[in-house]
Amino acid sequence: MKVRADIAALIREGHTNASIARRLHCGATTVATARAALRYPSADALTRLYNEAIPTGRVWDYRPERMPTSPAQQQANRERLLAALRDAA
Repeated sequence: MKVRADIAALIREGHTNASIARRLHCGATTVATARAALRYPSADALTRLYNEAIPTGRVWDYRPERMPTSPAQQQANRERLLAALRDAA
């Protein structure tokens, strides 16, 4: 089967079948057939979420016990750490 280059490019970028079909005005089955011909796994929303969450180290259901620090507090913490490192040297 000959796969259209524009479909193959969007599949390699990680778009879903529905997204590619909407962009290129073709059927979702056409995209699914092209994906199968290229031997790429299906790109449903859940698979895409896991693929994006794992490399960054973020977990979608993680809830910290306390709120993250604000940018101002992060800057103050950095300054205190740098000052302590300067004093230790």
